[in-house]
Amino acid sequence: MTDPKKHEDRGPTPLEEILVRLIEGHGPIRVSDYMADVLGHPQHGYYMTQTAFGQDGDYITAPEINQVFGELIGAWLVQAWEDIGAPSFFNLIELGPGRGTLMADILRTARKVKPKFLDAAGIYMVETSGRQRYSQQRKLHETGLDITWAADIADIPLAPTLVVANEFFDCMPIRQFVRTTSHDDACWRERLVDVSRDDKNRPRLHFTLSKQLHETPRGAPGFARPEDIFEISDDARDVIEDIAGRFANHKGRALIIDYGHTRSGFGDTLQAMQAHHYWPVFAAPGNADVTAHVDFEALSREGVARGLEAHGAIEQGLFLGRLGIEERARTLLKNVIEIERPAFENGVRRLVEPDQMGTMFKVLCLSSPGLDVPAGFE
Repeated sequence: MTDPKKHEDRGPTPLEEILVRLIEGHGPIRVSDYMADVLGHPQHGYYMTQTAFGQDGDYITAPEINQVFGELIGAWLVQAWEDIGAPSFFNLIELGPGRGTLMADILRTARKVKPKFLDAAGIYMVETSGRQRYSQQRKLHETGLDITWAADIADIPLAPTLVVANEFFDCMPIRQFVRTTSHDDACWRERLVDVSRDDKNRPRLHFTLSKQLHETPRGAPGFARPEDIFEISDDARDVIEDIAGRFANHKGRALIIDYGHTRSGFGDTLQAMQAHHYWPVFAAPGNADVTAHVDFEALSREGVARGLEAHGAIEQGLFLGRLGIEERARTLLKNVIEIERPAFENGVRRLVEPDQMGTMFKVLCLSSPGLDVPAGFE
């Protein structure tokens, strides 16, 4: 872990000062509100001010590790387009597009595999950060294609739709609930963020619990012990609701790739990252990425409840293996110069090996009803 003391010595961040004033004036806030501000505050949020992706950022996503990832996703989307009837016009939507690397690989692959796919595609990038949009626009300008940026998926017109979301849902704000010792039905308290003052009168953000008792959160497993934590994401549920609404009258598929768990369970998964190292969640808010593990069972349950068909979630290594990552990697390796081959091969292994991203990352497909089983989920 990098040393948070160096930030403490510099004093509170601008966002920390805002949060302290808010909490001291109006009381503790939800964990979800804290996450939303840390990541998306218009002036001081992480995605508005920091370099998130790549070697110079705080983490590296799969498309940045090896181009084979984006190429396989591109081929999967072409097949998904054919699965929904190869409509003459459809929406191709990426949620949280990072630096635009994944979409660049998707479009390059589609141009080779099925040019008609691009002729039919209305391409949308859902991104709230102006900083990230600029990076994406620079990356995708060379494609020569018309691409539209939107702040919310709800802003995109209805049509047959394909959605890809790679490391998007882990950024969705979560609420946390803690099991009390009570045996009543209302036996949970919400975890909140509060402020206290140290012996030098410096403000310190910390967790507290709501005074109000809550019913058992929806989706929580049947048995919980005192102090167990259960996480929910209203924002993630809203995104699935929007996708389901789109697929109600138009065929479509959504491919969701992220780190998380296939079964809903108890635990505190809130975490922060800075410079590729874990970081205290309350240290220098706005300067570090704050995420939580994705509850894939909750996403699947929400989709099915709204009429979608769910496939998976399965491990990323298994999914990429079924899509032919080894064969594609061997083909690409033929054109890689000798000095770069070890890095290329290490990148492929990182995507699929069990002790790397292969098992921690999961893949879920939500589809409009009545379609064939999607590629990779057979």
